[in-house]
Amino acid sequence: MSASEPKYKVIRETYMVPARDGIKLAVDVYRPDAEGTYPALLAQSPYGKDAQVFESPPQPFGKSIFEASVESGDPYYYAKRGYAYAIADFRGLGDSEGYHDGMMNRQERGEDGYDICEWLAAQPWCDGGVGGAGICYFANAQLQLATAAPPHLKCIAPWEIYGDDLYKHGQYEGGVLNIFLYGLYTGTYPARCGYAITDRVRSAMQVSTPPEELEKLVKKAMEDPDLRQYPYLYHLLKYPTKNPILFDFMLNPLDGPYYRERSFIEKIKNIKVPVYVGGPFFSFFSEPQINVYNRLPDVPKKLRFYTDMGTRPWKGDHDELLRWYDYWLKGIDTGIMDEPPVKYHTTVLEEWQTADAFPLGNTAYTPFYLNSLNLLGPEPDFFNDEPDSFVQQPLFVTEERASVKYVTPPLSKDLQVTGAPRVRFYASIDQKDTTWRVNVREYGSDAIYPLAQGWLKASLRKRDYGRDTAWEIEHDYTKFDNPVPGEIYEYEIQMRPMSHLFRTGTRIQLEISCIDVPTDIETYDVMWHLCPARTTLHKIYRDGERQSVLTLPVIPR
Repeated sequence: MSASEPKYKVIRETYMVPARDGIKLAVDVYRPDAEGTYPALLAQSPYGKDAQVFESPPQPFGKSIFEASVESGDPYYYAKRGYAYAIADFRGLGDSEGYHDGMMNRQERGEDGYDICEWLAAQPWCDGGVGGAGICYFANAQLQLATAAPPHLKCIAPWEIYGDDLYKHGQYEGGVLNIFLYGLYTGTYPARCGYAITDRVRSAMQVSTPPEELEKLVKKAMEDPDLRQYPYLYHLLKYPTKNPILFDFMLNPLDGPYYRERSFIEKIKNIKVPVYVGGPFFSFFSEPQINVYNRLPDVPKKLRFYTDMGTRPWKGDHDELLRWYDYWLKGIDTGIMDEPPVKYHTTVLEEWQTADAFPLGNTAYTPFYLNSLNLLGPEPDFFNDEPDSFVQQPLFVTEERASVKYVTPPLSKDLQVTGAPRVRFYASIDQKDTTWRVNVREYGSDAIYPLAQGWLKASLRKRDYGRDTAWEIEHDYTKFDNPVPGEIYEYEIQMRPMSHLFRTGTRIQLEISCIDVPTDIETYDVMWHLCPARTTLHKIYRDGERQSVLTLPVIPR
């Protein structure tokens, strides 16, 4: 049966919805201008509901009026097809009352969403069924809502999930601080709107930490040379009201209770409704998609991986999601649940493929050894015990990124790589810490984004083998263990997943470096990850005793 057709005119109404503690939450509802009852879709975020509906056409990344935070989805698309589409402001932001006490605070973690969901279900124009909508931060809000399990929530579709585990899949990939939230909160490119900031946004650490203890934490952060090299981060530690969200993260460089209570993955077993997970390969949304999909309890679920983040305002794949909502909220058999549960797109091949699970069941984990003369090969060589090396100076000295690269000979046949690459290598440094940055590319490609990439702070290299899964390796991020300068250690890094077809004659390149620089992403004027502040000599060993290796998830063809 086909999906709902656009046949309604649309009206917009604004409500102040009471939460359980009496605080009123601002919600815009776009619904059919017609008699009857309709299922509702709920989208929540910190960006401001009024900023989600623009008349300008969708823009690709890099264009002059591109705005990354317009991610609720098009309410008119759904309202014309018989849905009441609600866009809500988080507590303390936009037009909502109350205080916003830190990112993913208690109310944001499901309480307020629960109350809005149940309010929607009780309205005279709603048929009692509610679904979740929106991507990125909206996706996190959907999952936080689903873990709270409101009775009238019937399904969710969290695409481009952010921060299922707020430490390792959010602010500290590989234990390395991601600075993206500096711009996301205050509003610099690519999210010029940023948060809908009010004078009621507070630092969670300032609210909950005794003053003397807070002073010690701030002083310790100010003494960190990696933070001190960035004037705007040091300035923020002194004046946290400018960006209380990032302030909180800088005071919590290790995993622990702060992140556990904010990570919905800890409560994912509470989810009782069907879930459609989606997102792109290569980005910091990719690992959460796999982790959420595989950790969901026994509920109907689907996974969709694509290779392009698309345009904003986000209007992509609405026809696909309409099939999902129609099936679960209107009872229309759109055929979506008759299709394979996993669907993914592969670059170069440029076609959709399907599977029953992710990682794919026919994955052949194939080693490519780091060899002498910057070669990647199927077997290790033992011809040269001298390590490869690079020296990286800090950003206040140079913006040139030093690295070592390893490249395969031209491939003798097509090679499809679908999944998350891993690299294990042996290395020493002459300082007490560094950041390892690894990526995989097709040799000679001028693409802005690598196919896969990963990070690891050297002092957080300790593995936690007991928590490994088929799709991700684990590290102990709860305590620092600084390397002894000159000593050789084993490092193992999980990269973000990818799906790419290397054609016959092309070559695979692995790069090992230690910093991000603004020119990594030409369309962004932001810095992504905290960089080391000391000139550091890095030596990579790949001799007879220490076989460093890149492992790629190869799919037989």
